[in-house]
Amino acid sequence: MSDDVYYYLGFSHFLGIGPTRFTALLNHFGSVKKSYEGDRAKIKEIIGNNWGEKFIEFRKKFDPVKKLEELKRKHISVIPFNNKVYPKKIKEISDPPLCLYIKGKIESFPFDTYACLAIVGTREPTSYGQQMAKKFSAELTEGGFIIVSGLAIGIDAAAHLACINSGGRTVAVLGCGVDIIYPAINSSLYYKIIEKEGLIISEFPPGQTVVKGLFIARNRIISALSLGVLVIEGARDSGAMITARYAAEQGKDVFALPGLLTSKMSEAPHNLLKQGAKLVTSVEDIFEEFNLRRVPKESKDVESELEPDEKVVYSSLKDGPKSSDELIQETKLPIEKILNILSIFEIKGAVEKNQEGKYFKII
Repeated sequence: MSDDVYYYLGFSHFLGIGPTRFTALLNHFGSVKKSYEGDRAKIKEIIGNNWGEKFIEFRKKFDPVKKLEELKRKHISVIPFNNKVYPKKIKEISDPPLCLYIKGKIESFPFDTYACLAIVGTREPTSYGQQMAKKFSAELTEGGFIIVSGLAIGIDAAAHLACINSGGRTVAVLGCGVDIIYPAINSSLYYKIIEKEGLIISEFPPGQTVVKGLFIARNRIISALSLGVLVIEGARDSGAMITARYAAEQGKDVFALPGLLTSKMSEAPHNLLKQGAKLVTSVEDIFEEFNLRRVPKESKDVESELEPDEKVVYSSLKDGPKSSDELIQETKLPIEKILNILSIFEIKGAVEKNQEGKYFKII
């Protein structure tokens, strides 16, 4: 590993110097080492008195050798901008991170052989949004895509999990350090992503806690990694809109899924469609956009494998999400029977519960 990694590591841990100030220093000094060790007066002249003085004090105290050893103990990879495994698609944006911090094996990750597609959306999806995130993530995964998202609850988590369950690899880009699981409720998903040969990525140094502005910055990395961004659901001011804007600025395709006109969570995709996003009603729309051929997966006839009472309950769910009480009234089956059947369906992955506690059909 080149000694440059220590200087990249130092700059990365000083949050006052981002890509723009770093480039200004590099243009003057000619190398990352000379930039880091540069003259106090010249550094202050280039990045300003305030940040310059703070950086000088920071580098007196920061020990990059010890920090790198600490990160290795935590199984966190540091990928500086000049490293050959730094993803090319992130290098191409106007403000690439100085370093990427990774949990997972980036050295063997197939960025060059598989295309990435981002799926983003609200933290408060409707049951329709959850279903669509899982459906599109699973079908894109089966078609050979790596799914990228932000590990948030809601659409992000649904997309990550559906990708894993379909045998694919997924990338989660965080707005905090890779050693901080946020939100904590996604802890099992975080470890499952790594276990299933996916990646957890952040441009922010380990230990960096959650700050709202950092989540906005991480959205440009989500779009940078991806051929395009699919927005499932979101309010008018949703973070998904920010990711879509970054995608457009980076020359990436923006796809939007239509939703109910009466739902607030349809505002983001509908606004994007007005602005020229590509309307998506099936995964074939995405494959066609990239001139890719999708081999249709053989459909599974779930109902043919069900017992008579199971068929009655499953058929009832075709009309939309229902509570156990509603199923009892509609099917006339006893409560013990209904709950037993629903438990079996959940184990098989045929139904799930939405946020209202109602059951809905997945396959």
